[in-house]
Amino acid sequence: MKKLLFSAFLSLIFLAGVCLEANAQTFSGSIGTIKRGGSAKGTIVMSVPGGLHVNSSRPNSEYAIPTVVRVSATGAKVGAVGYPGGRNRKFGFSEDNINVYEGRTAFDFNVSVPANFKGNVVKVRAVVRYQACTDEVCYPPKSKELTLTAQVK
Repeated sequence: MKKLLFSAFLSLIFLAGVCLEANAQTFSGSIGTIKRGGSAKGTIVMSVPGGLHVNSSRPNSEYAIPTVVRVSATGAKVGAVGYPGGRNRKFGFSEDNINVYEGRTAFDFNVSVPANFKGNVVKVRAVVRYQACTDEVCYPPKSKELTLTAQVK
């Protein structure tokens, strides 16, 4: 009975670690102040802790799910997201190199506010879809939603 309980305890610890690793990425973002009729740069930052990587926007593998950042705003125009290049890495589960993001990765975009914009704040909704992996296994893809705000002057 003790062996069974110990085995169950170890399994729970392993599962808790897997869940923590799969959710270990953090996201933040910012937009500068925007003048009416002007634009500002916005940035989404993904931080991936050591021991994990996230497939890049162009992972070079038909089975790896790419990172996609979608941004939108009401009353303002949001430009295309700039994706940084990743790093090519070889993993035991793939014959080919996979392009990945590790550590801190920034995704930039522009936000333009029309001259007749009503209000003092513009809200930008960002959704990041990504797949995190270790050197041995990939977790199911996840999406993280952020709302960024910028002062309009």
